[in-house]
Amino acid sequence: MGNRLSKITTRIGDDGTTGLGDGSRVSKDYARITAIGDVDELNSCIGVLLCEPMPSDVRDALTQIQNDLFDLGGELSIPGHLMIQKSHLKRLDAWIAEYNATLPPLKEFILPGRSRAAAMAHVCRTVCRRAERSVVSLGRADVASVNDAPQRYVNRLSDLMFVFARVLNRADGGGDVLWKR
Repeated sequence: MGNRLSKITTRIGDDGTTGLGDGSRVSKDYARITAIGDVDELNSCIGVLLCEPMPSDVRDALTQIQNDLFDLGGELSIPGHLMIQKSHLKRLDAWIAEYNATLPPLKEFILPGRSRAAAMAHVCRTVCRRAERSVVSLGRADVASVNDAPQRYVNRLSDLMFVFARVLNRADGGGDVLWKR
């Protein structure tokens, strides 16, 4: 791991560039920085979601996901570096299967809402989809230095956030808010 921040204001980025984990400098609007920023925003949104009451097992999963997202950002910050493994994807798949099995089948689209925690989980889901688009764009722009695991991770994570929104509504004593045609 690189240097820890001991001085927050360096003024080095005043010229519109920022440093990557390998020491190189790139424009702050570079696709890699956009993807890192979107993953960071998702992690912050999950932090806000964690301020809400929820079952401890969901809380534990979200806390693990926050650590995974920090790893994912680290992977994105060092071109060609690998931190997200198949085990990360398997864990997400297992949570999706476990929690989805407790829910009634969907017969209609659902709307974000009912409980604050569920609504926030939907916000996390949509921010996750944006992060996914950024990671896909980065992969197309820089195929040689972007692994496929980050893209797969955020794709599966958005599905899990949808499932968690439904779980959180039930934990709050309610159900899904159904879309009315």
